[in-house]
Amino acid sequence: MTDAAQWGGPATMSAWEALMWRSDTDPRTRSTGILLELLAGEPDWGRLVAAHERVTSTIARLRDRVVEPPLPLVQPAWSPDPHFDLANHLQSVRVAEPGTRRQLLEVCESLIQRPFDRSRPPWEATLVTGLQDGKAAYLLKMHHSLTDGLGLIQLLELVHSDRAAPRSRKPMPPPKQAVAATTPAGLLAGHVRDQLASAPHQLGRHSTRLADGLGRVLRDPFQTVEDGGRFVRSLRRMLQPEPTPRSPLLGGSGGIDTQLVTVEAPLDGLRAAAKIAGASVNDAFLAAVLGGMRLYHETSGEVVDRLPIGMPISLRAADDPLGGNKFAGVRFAAPLSEKDPIARMLEIRDFVLTARAEPAVGFVNTISPALTKLPAALIIELTAKLTSSSDLQISNIRGIGHPLFIAGVEIEAMYPMGPRPGVAAMIAMITYNGRCCVGLNVDPDAFPDPDELERCMRAGFAEVISVGAVAR
Repeated sequence: MTDAAQWGGPATMSAWEALMWRSDTDPRTRSTGILLELLAGEPDWGRLVAAHERVTSTIARLRDRVVEPPLPLVQPAWSPDPHFDLANHLQSVRVAEPGTRRQLLEVCESLIQRPFDRSRPPWEATLVTGLQDGKAAYLLKMHHSLTDGLGLIQLLELVHSDRAAPRSRKPMPPPKQAVAATTPAGLLAGHVRDQLASAPHQLGRHSTRLADGLGRVLRDPFQTVEDGGRFVRSLRRMLQPEPTPRSPLLGGSGGIDTQLVTVEAPLDGLRAAAKIAGASVNDAFLAAVLGGMRLYHETSGEVVDRLPIGMPISLRAADDPLGGNKFAGVRFAAPLSEKDPIARMLEIRDFVLTARAEPAVGFVNTISPALTKLPAALIIELTAKLTSSSDLQISNIRGIGHPLFIAGVEIEAMYPMGPRPGVAAMIAMITYNGRCCVGLNVDPDAFPDPDELERCMRAGFAEVISVGAVAR
């Protein structure tokens, strides 16, 4: 765990993270997700508790709570919880017989809708026992302000083991001197003090930037104007994407109730199909989801040409701190009526490549500092309007290609149940040990028959995978 102590990044939240945290008090804009890990058996409770004690002692961020300033002029900060108690974050529940997958998902549904205690670190873990065939599940619930999907994968690689047997561990070093807890008033006072102390440096830096900018204008005024115009046009495309009618089944939904569904597919199958199309696994995944959605619409007698979807684009660089959030959201008029999976993959690929190259792709990060200073009620309404402009949100999280273990028990599958901010469904995938594990967090009003939704999704993946199978 050489990098474990650094997981989480700076103590002060980014403006983007602050926006997610401050809009969390309304169920429509809540940013809580669950990672569902299916286990081959029931781990020893004592060993599981000891593992959590060790991990939370090593990764300081997991013992940090969020401190808000008295005025929203400063971003919230992570600070040690002086009353941290692992019992508030780790629990065990046993489902009644027969312990079906549906019963397990009902436990997840209850947990994902329950808000965090905002005075404590925003994460919880639950061991679910009593499942069929002697199996168990581990549920890790985290607030999005802690990390994005790739940061979560980094955390899993740090805290899970690649073997069943316990490692020979060196005695833990004596605890370092505790970092003083931050208070709301202290957070604001520290910000004012830092601003005053850095004022001369900031003035010099701004003067240097101004001089550099003027120099660029004088050296090549036409290129400067062209670059500015390119950014403005890009920003217009990001703010006003192609207008797309909402689905009659999905548009206008986004209630606060939730229902969870899981689907699996072989990674080799998606990879082979993507190779035939000259696309990526991500393109094949999106094409499979859209195929499943087309089939679901057809069962309801609806024919929809295009579907407005939202999707994250990772902005994480190789030298970024572990954890935290480094992504931007984009919207796409996705081809729903296209029945040729290769054509779907190629259109998706063109869009993703274009979106990544947009100069204004991270514009939300740019405007977030201003948004976080608005009254909480206005932040919530603006966030709700922004996120609910799509019918679906779809996310592919780079996964882990080898088996992992928790407290000596193998993890058989892991399903991401992402937050569903005002859309009919959040559909996310993690690739784990050769399996594509897909979690669907859906509005039950838009999808009243989860079994039919699961059937259509499986068919959508089969449709794409058949491309590679035919080629072989």
